[in-house]
Amino acid sequence: MRHARRRVVRRVTRLTAVAGLLLGGAMVTQAAMASEAPGTSAVPLRAATPSAAGMGADLASRLGTARTAGSWIGADGRPVVAVTDEGAAAEVRRAGAEPKVVRHSMNELKAAAAGLRAAPRVAGTAWALDYRTNRVVVQGDSSVSAGDWARLTRVADRLGTFVHMERAQGRFTTRLNGAQPILSTGGRCSAGFNVTDGRGDFILTAGHCGPTGSTWFADNQGNQQLGRTVAGSFPGSDFSLVQYASGRAGDGADVVAIGGGKGVRITGAADPSVGQRVFRSGSTSGLRDGQVTGLNATVNYPEGTVTGLIQTTVCAEPGDSGGPLFSEGVALGVTSGGSGDCKTGGTTFFQPVTKALSALGVRLIVSAPQGGGAAPSAAPSASATHSAIAPGAVSPGSSAPVAGGANGSTLVSRLTDPRNVGPGLLVIAGSLIALVATRYIRAEQDRKAYQRYYSATWG
Repeated sequence: MRHARRRVVRRVTRLTAVAGLLLGGAMVTQAAMASEAPGTSAVPLRAATPSAAGMGADLASRLGTARTAGSWIGADGRPVVAVTDEGAAAEVRRAGAEPKVVRHSMNELKAAAAGLRAAPRVAGTAWALDYRTNRVVVQGDSSVSAGDWARLTRVADRLGTFVHMERAQGRFTTRLNGAQPILSTGGRCSAGFNVTDGRGDFILTAGHCGPTGSTWFADNQGNQQLGRTVAGSFPGSDFSLVQYASGRAGDGADVVAIGGGKGVRITGAADPSVGQRVFRSGSTSGLRDGQVTGLNATVNYPEGTVTGLIQTTVCAEPGDSGGPLFSEGVALGVTSGGSGDCKTGGTTFFQPVTKALSALGVRLIVSAPQGGGAAPSAAPSASATHSAIAPGAVSPGSSAPVAGGANGSTLVSRLTDPRNVGPGLLVIAGSLIALVATRYIRAEQDRKAYQRYYSATWG
């Protein structure tokens, strides 16, 4: 009897391996595997306590853009608000935040940024509002010629002395190619977050990864189809939706992978604050962390201009495009592009998640709140999700196994359990018959086209 059971288990194991290939689209629900993992502990979210970021943003909004120039999180975790007069500074102090009196208001900073946008476009340049120094910082990468840099410098001089020019190492490029968690004829990228419109599930990733209609695979032979890009925006913005071929993201859809079989549970979405410590996971360079240095950044990629981005010190490399940016389990953005690499450092820009969700009409697939209960149907606001803690104490979020399931068990371990052999065989057999037939009919042409493209370009 025991020998017969072993033979059945071996058969189930082999069938499970085949099912894993066919179900690849449904099971790729996290960002690509990272090369290193953080500690497993996490600082719990305190939804009832107003956050430092939220307090600073609320104060700046209430005082107005003529009397303030942004807010950020100080080294001690307290909100700091830039103000233009002592009256506004007094109000900030009474509210429990720290004021910093500056010379130029938000209106002036935004007017300077608008002046830069109106100038002739120069690929390889970027600018963002630096709240902490009360400047508009313009960067030019190594591809910008001396003549173009001189012309842009003259534009900046006319806008005001608070427009600061500086050269950046490397080139500002979209972080495409070099990894293979999701691949198409448009290139290779990292999956971002799982989202839903209530009828079907999607991968939220970068828009520059591929235009609408792109077919995505989980392998470079084109055998494991994930789905198709059904909506997106690039340039202008940088986001897209990949609809799962199976219609569903599957178990673990609320988790992003960070390497070593570990993941972080996503509990909501929010806009970041300048000074906030953040984490990014990508298929090339793994889990990395850094700090938000600017908001509403503009980048002039060779392919076009993208605005409204998050600027950070987190490094990224080709293949990390589309990967998730998060902190404390809160989704913040998807990787767009930048300069440098993870050996020398650099600047990386992210498409804000909140803007992408709003534009696409979808919501995050998130974990249930701590203490039980159903997962929220909409992402919490920034003030409801960010903890008022010092940046250095921030963690990626609550740990979770990459493969979902009860008690952290994997699909393979559940199906190969002798107690589940009968039901497991029935489920696998039925799934195999249905999936083989439908997949062959729907994906044969896409696979052949992908194989031809791969052989011609990356072979």
